[in-house]
Amino acid sequence: MNVEQARFNMIEQQIRPWDVLDAHVLELLAVVKREDFVPPAFRALAFADMQIPLSDNEAGIAAGQVMLEPRIEARILQDLQVAKHEKVLEIGTGSGFMAALLGHRAQRVLSLEIDNGLAAFARANLQRAGVLNVEVRVADGATADLSADGPFDVIALSGSVAMVPERLVQMLKPGGRLMGIVGGEPIMRATLVQQAATGALVTQPWDEKVPRLLNFPEPSRFNF
Repeated sequence: MNVEQARFNMIEQQIRPWDVLDAHVLELLAVVKREDFVPPAFRALAFADMQIPLSDNEAGIAAGQVMLEPRIEARILQDLQVAKHEKVLEIGTGSGFMAALLGHRAQRVLSLEIDNGLAAFARANLQRAGVLNVEVRVADGATADLSADGPFDVIALSGSVAMVPERLVQMLKPGGRLMGIVGGEPIMRATLVQQAATGALVTQPWDEKVPRLLNFPEPSRFNF
């Protein structure tokens, strides 16, 4: 595989057509080596428009874990407009690729990962990539006490939730932004929450379906 040609094709054929036009984001995707964050068995699929499995019994990574499509990660990064002075919280580290992208844009990133094996995999990937301003912490993002770490300028949810977590919205600084993919089958919407003086401003700029983050509340289901 011609890695650089595959990376170019990913950016030009998947990411740019998905309305990711921020030159800084596109440049970052050309620099951060996505293939180094993919399990070796799936390296040939690093630039494909698909979710890449991360499960690995030998590494202790539970089934069901995936790496999101590159266009989704790129669009989230663009919509959050992370600045160099900002502190970021990510829920769902995965392989560490999104954390690496955030780390290049932010001052500091705290990324929470519920799976021990996956957290170790992400740490190794980030260290190898030379990303030193990201802390990967084993924790349940749905319940972790982050009072000593917040508030945050940016919160990124690297997975879907049934509803916007109000507990996390309250951890945003004035002017802060939270983004996640919200809803349930068959409709999930990327949801951007901005903390303003007049209250939270919510926009839903695009639709996409991605796997759930674990342990966040689900709506009650009634059987009649």
